[in-house]
Amino acid sequence: MIKDDNLYVWHPYASAVDKNPLYPVKSAKGTYIYLESGEKLIDGMSSWWCVIHGYNHPRLNKAIKKQLSKFSHIMFGGFTHKPAVDLAKKINEITPNNLQKVFFSDSGSVSVEVAMKFAVQYWHSQNLQEKKKFLTVKNGYHGDTMGTMSVSDPENGMHKIFTKSLLKQFYVSCPESINTYKKNKSNSLKEIENMLINNNSIIAAIIIEPILQGAGGMRIYHPDYLSELKKLCKKYNVLLILDEIATGFGRTGKLFGFEHANIVPDILCLGKSLTGGYMSMAATVVSKKIAKSISENDPGIFMHGPTYMANPLACSVALENINLLLSYDWEKKVKNIEKTLEAGLSKISKNKAVKDVRVIGAIGILEMEEKVNVASIQKKFVDHGIWLRPFSNLIYLMPPYVITKKDLKFMIKQLNTVINLEY
Repeated sequence: MIKDDNLYVWHPYASAVDKNPLYPVKSAKGTYIYLESGEKLIDGMSSWWCVIHGYNHPRLNKAIKKQLSKFSHIMFGGFTHKPAVDLAKKINEITPNNLQKVFFSDSGSVSVEVAMKFAVQYWHSQNLQEKKKFLTVKNGYHGDTMGTMSVSDPENGMHKIFTKSLLKQFYVSCPESINTYKKNKSNSLKEIENMLINNNSIIAAIIIEPILQGAGGMRIYHPDYLSELKKLCKKYNVLLILDEIATGFGRTGKLFGFEHANIVPDILCLGKSLTGGYMSMAATVVSKKIAKSISENDPGIFMHGPTYMANPLACSVALENINLLLSYDWEKKVKNIEKTLEAGLSKISKNKAVKDVRVIGAIGILEMEEKVNVASIQKKFVDHGIWLRPFSNLIYLMPPYVITKKDLKFMIKQLNTVINLEY
């Protein structure tokens, strides 16, 4: 398998001749990943943050099998179906009343592309065609497609070589950390206001990841920053797009990250955990105001339509995934994970190789002094029965919510052992 993989497959964020080790997976169940070579690994990544209920969950399996017996896909132009309608209704139930219309797509990146198009078309419908630029913060990440790359950090992000091919947007300093933020002294907020004073006539929206900057650096910032940001959007007549692809569905301890600040976005992007890791799917949710204005003004239609939009299998499993999440005390589970991560990672932080420790909800982050040797440290993780995938100088944990305290403690213990071996 590895030989054929090396010949024919290109892996994410890797060279075509990637020399990093690969680990063939035989099966997965609950919070365990079983390798072809016989090892059993405890999953600390939720498969890039989406498998919140673990693998092979009987309720999710049942939902997708039930829909499969009816039809696996149908075009969404001219047709509708119960899984899509029920899922859109459920998303409406769990999001603020201001939000209403749900546009389904295939991935998180596309949901952000859709959000950006909605923002531009809204202002076009308001006869403010010049409002077509976006303002965002450095160290953000919103996806790997062309539009989303333009609002991801152009200096420190992973898309630097594409800078000259991208639309030029507005950038300001990233939010101060949760411990250093002071409302009246936030340089980032001051930069945003100055940018809006001078450019609000051409800025369509501000886009940001709420509370946690994900792949751009795993930085946690203060809820008050979001509150002040919302005020600035209202004051200077720009929309607020919140990218909840990584933070949505309970990961930060609230159902959505924006709930920490008690604000409501104009456009909301959802993905990753939406289907519990079963299928690729995302959603862009827009306010009633935006939907009404676009629909009532020329051209009156929104020109976007993914082939697999509202795929019935994905809608069915997403709906069951949300119902499953709401059927138990997920907040308590996430809080317990948070406490265990805080206690365990604080001990690891005594290692001189650790620069900083950050924890929020079911997210634990170790910022190392130097860039992590992924190939070296990941082999040690596998040898010690855990699966973590560091990047840059960050080693982080995002376990499924269903992980047991025993397994989480074991993972942290093994992580500590590996760090001591590696450093």
